Amino acid sequence: MTGLVTLVGGGPGREDLLTLAAARALARADVVLYDRLAPHERLQELAPGAELVDVGKRPGHHAVPQHEIEALMVEHAHAGRRVVRLKGGDPYVLGRGGEELLACHAAGVHVEVIPGVTSAVAVPGAAGIPLTHRGISHLFTVVSGHTPLSENELEHLSGLGGTIVVLMGVNSLPALTAGLARHGMSAQMPVAIIERGFTVDQRTTIGDLADIVTAAGRARVASPAVVVIGEVVRLAHDGEAGATELMRRAAGFTAVGA
Repeated sequence: MTGLVTLVGGGPGREDLLTLAAARALARADVVLYDRLAPHERLQELAPGAELVDVGKRPGHHAVPQHEIEALMVEHAHAGRRVVRLKGGDPYVLGRGGEELLACHAAGVHVEVIPGVTSAVAVPGAAGIPLTHRGISHLFTVVSGHTPLSENELEHLSGLGGTIVVLMGVNSLPALTAGLARHGMSAQMPVAIIERGFTVDQRTTIGDLADIVTAAGRARVASPAVVVIGEVVRLAHDGEAGATELMRRAAGFTAVGA
């Protein structure tokens, strides 16, 4: 009898941000294949009796290649087991969940999906940065920083407006900021880098498009981190006064002496 694969979004890494559905799936699991950024510290309690397999990827090091992860999912399901593929964030937001879904379907394995809180939204929120704010930003774009953007993509992104959120973007930050500036984004555009969101070591480094790379180097910023580019960053950086000034600009006012 073929088992079941459940793709589970574990949220931004903190156990209490797992959904109830995710916790139930873990409690029933026979096998859990978990990622590095998924909440895994207490998996023995959350998935009692389950076989726990670490398939997490680290920058520049994939101990278990993606095709092997997919093969493990299929192998365990064909053996009749209930498999949980526990991923950080949401399975379908830069998480390769779509590839795993297709691999299971091709092998005749039934898949269920339990969404998770994506770090693209949650981590900026934990740092006090709303991705949208009335009068400031009415849209946001989520970008993978894993591979360089093309000139066409950079041009489109720089002119789109709103807020840009970059996941896995620490190493590509110099190329991204230079590319956005090259295509007309203001050098004074605020940028925030939030490291290790929702942990006791969470830290935010703030600068602008022109100096954020230098600031990040000085602070020794490291992955995992979420990069936010946009005027909404001022809401966290400047507090109430910054928000008021942004709203005045949006309404067409200019501060006295500006």
